[in-house]
Amino acid sequence: MAIRAVMFDFSGTLFRLEQDETWLSDLTDGDGEPLDLEAQTELMRRMTAPSGTVVELDEEYQHAWDNRDLDPELHRKIYLEVLRKSGLSRPEQAEALYRRLVDPGEWTPYPDTAAALKGVAAGGAKVGVLSNIAFDIRPAFGAHGLDQHVDEFVLSYEEGAIKPDPVIFEILLDRLGVAPGEALMIGDSEEADGGARELGCAFALVDPAPTDVRVDGLLTVLRGHGVL
Repeated sequence: MAIRAVMFDFSGTLFRLEQDETWLSDLTDGDGEPLDLEAQTELMRRMTAPSGTVVELDEEYQHAWDNRDLDPELHRKIYLEVLRKSGLSRPEQAEALYRRLVDPGEWTPYPDTAAALKGVAAGGAKVGVLSNIAFDIRPAFGAHGLDQHVDEFVLSYEEGAIKPDPVIFEILLDRLGVAPGEALMIGDSEEADGGARELGCAFALVDPAPTDVRVDGLLTVLRGHGVL
């Protein structure tokens, strides 16, 4: 069956929160020592990990982690705790870094994001963005003129469901007006995004590598599935 719609994940798929030295250069650990490059890189990984647990948590914070993409307050609570447990003992530093995380203007599109969205739309297929997220990512697309190529945004905190729950995939499929067998889901998480396969969607995994490393991953996937 021909692909009539492509559903894209956001973080690690279309956009990435890149490590920025200006954000991290003044960060210090509990002893007041600057974080080394390895610690900075791990900090960014923990802030953007799509699934799994990144630090050991008690029952209260585990609940917040599991439900962080359903509630902005839980999202803030758990990420401030993750940053604290990752070595940022000064609350003002954690708060400043968290504000970067939830600012859509700080996210960088992959080099082929524009070409991928435009190509799918130009070919007559519908485009949907489906994200486990607790803040509005639409401004990130608007800032780069990409929102005009997206037919529907489905965000977990607005819908009350998170991937891999079939419900959230069904919401987007319904809004795009396509059957599961006519849709391709592209994402960086086998666990979360791969849940689309349970409904009968095709699925393609991309590597959430830095944007200067993964330059044509989206176009490669789309060509491989005959969308472009």
